[in-house]
Amino acid sequence: MTSTAPRPARPFGTVGTAMVTPMTEDAHELDLDAAQKLAVHVTEHGNDMIVVSGTTGEAPTLTDVEKLELARAVRAAVGPEIKVIAGVGTYDTAHSIDLAREHAKLGLDGLLVVTPYYSKPTQAGIVAHVSAIADSTDLPLMLYDIPGRTGTPLAYETLLRLGEHEKVLAIKDAKANLQQASLVMEQTDLTFYSGEDALNLAWLSIGASGMVSVVGQVAGDLERKMVDAVDRSDLAAARDAHHRLVPIVEAIMNRIPGAVAAKAALALQGVLPHAAMRGPHVPADADQLRALAAALEAVDGIPSCDPSRRPL
Repeated sequence: MTSTAPRPARPFGTVGTAMVTPMTEDAHELDLDAAQKLAVHVTEHGNDMIVVSGTTGEAPTLTDVEKLELARAVRAAVGPEIKVIAGVGTYDTAHSIDLAREHAKLGLDGLLVVTPYYSKPTQAGIVAHVSAIADSTDLPLMLYDIPGRTGTPLAYETLLRLGEHEKVLAIKDAKANLQQASLVMEQTDLTFYSGEDALNLAWLSIGASGMVSVVGQVAGDLERKMVDAVDRSDLAAARDAHHRLVPIVEAIMNRIPGAVAAKAALALQGVLPHAAMRGPHVPADADQLRALAAALEAVDGIPSCDPSRRPL
C-alpha cells in the first residue's frame, strides 16, 4: 500500500540533465542544431531541467561566447515549463560575475556555481565568492559541492551561512554526506539535488528535491519513474527503477569519464550524430563502446542502441 508524502520544495524542477555539449566532428565548433535537438529529446524523456555548461558539458573547454550561444540555443529550444540553468562558476570571482551577468540576459531560470577549484580558498573566501555572484544578478543560484574535483568541500557552517542568502536556493551535492545534508535541511530552506547518479534514490529518500544527472540524458524515463514512486511513497517501485538503472549508471559513471560515456551512449542511441570530444578528453574506444552498448541493451525502459550504430 502506498501513500503520498509531502513533496520537498523544487525550485529548479525535479529530474535534471547535466547536458553534454554537441560539437562538430572536428570538435572545433559547437553544433547548436544538435544541442537543441538533444535538449528537446531529454525533455521528452522524463527531464524537466537542463543544466548547460557543466563539467559534463565540457565547460572548461568552452569559450565564454560559446557558453552564451549554447544557453541561448537551449533556452529557445524548450518550452517555458522546462528549467534551464547555466554553469557560471569558475575559480575567478570577477570572471564568474561577468558570466552570471551575461547569462542573466538570456531568460534562464538559474545559475550553477561550483566551489572554486584548484585555488582551494578558505570557507570565508567561498562565502564571499558565492555572495558576490548571487548579488550580481536577479537569478537564483544552485551551488555545486564536488570536493573530489574542486579540492574543497562546502563546510556545514558555510552551508548555513549561504542558506541565509535569498538568492541561494539549492545545492547539487556530489559530496555524499547525507547526515550533513539532513542537518542543513532541518535548519535552512536550502534544497538538495543529487549530483551522484548511484545515490539518487538515497538522496530522494532523505528529502532531496531531485537530481542533476549525467545518466538522465540517456535514461531519463527511469529516473522520472523513481522520483514519481518516491513521491507516492512506493518504495518497491522506486527500488525497481533504481536497480534497473544500475548497469547504465555503472557503465557511464564508473568506467570512463562521464562526459565521454554520456556522449558515446547518446550517439549509440542515435540521438547525437557522433561523439566528438575536446581535449583533454578523447572519444570512447571500440572496447568502451561495446561495453556501453551492452549496458544500454541490458536496461529495460530506456532507448536502446540504434541498430545502425551498434558496435561489432
